[in-house]
Amino acid sequence: MREGYVAVTGGRIWYNMIGEGSGTPLVLLHGGPGFSSLGTDGWLGAMGDERRVIVYDQLGAGKSDRPNDVALWRADRFVEELGQLRRALDMDEIHLLGHSWGTMLAGSYLLTQPTGVKSVIFSSPCLSAPRWAKDQEAHLKQLPVDAQDTIARCEAAGTTDSEEYQAAMMLFYKRYVCRLDPWPSVLEQAFETANMQVYNTMWGPSEFSATGNLKEFDVTSRLHEIRIPTLFLCGRYDEATPQTTAYYQSLVRDSQYHVFDQSAHMTFLEEPDEYLRVVGNFLDTM
Repeated sequence: MREGYVAVTGGRIWYNMIGEGSGTPLVLLHGGPGFSSLGTDGWLGAMGDERRVIVYDQLGAGKSDRPNDVALWRADRFVEELGQLRRALDMDEIHLLGHSWGTMLAGSYLLTQPTGVKSVIFSSPCLSAPRWAKDQEAHLKQLPVDAQDTIARCEAAGTTDSEEYQAAMMLFYKRYVCRLDPWPSVLEQAFETANMQVYNTMWGPSEFSATGNLKEFDVTSRLHEIRIPTLFLCGRYDEATPQTTAYYQSLVRDSQYHVFDQSAHMTFLEEPDEYLRVVGNFLDTM
């Protein structure tokens, strides 16, 4: 492991470079926004013999600086940040793996036509926030009626920080975010240490309520511009539904698609061995 800090717009970001393999490096874009790369070294680090794996905490998250400036929490600044990280670490050629919000970042970055990106993996993707919202409406209808009523009432009243809203939200999360019981400690810690200023500014009070500046995010009309090997991944019970993930995949020529049958949104924690196998097999074809 080699870790350090890189100066980017707004502060410094922490990175960790794992392994010494000679293959094209893999860069992880973690989910969130406002969460971190916590726990990823355990599963992606196993690839270090084949290629270097670079994980980093985006500005405002994890071990990176946490400036108190909401003007920094914009998708285009995070795109700029990724370019600054590549330049600082002399990563001329890379593979990209984005998870959840990280797929929004990956898609936005690729549409700037950067050089040297050899492939991309969209893991549990959100490439259309309006389509995501419709999928979560359908998921919410599967919750007990009293939980649905609590969520609707608290969102209308602006009391999403209340205990009853948080309890109803966790019913959703345990169905569509992570189905392991109990949750892994790294996931519990990720939620405890998340920067909610970033999350609320860009997304909203919960996974199923988008009110932030990503609310209208949608790159589906431009996915056909992606001309590199592409893999789409999701869980059978994912909030990033198999149907929507397959739709995204249909828009990218010659792309691949895989569903993890025992997982929700945290596929790499719920089925780590299978996740590593699928990602590894895809990268080995490059």
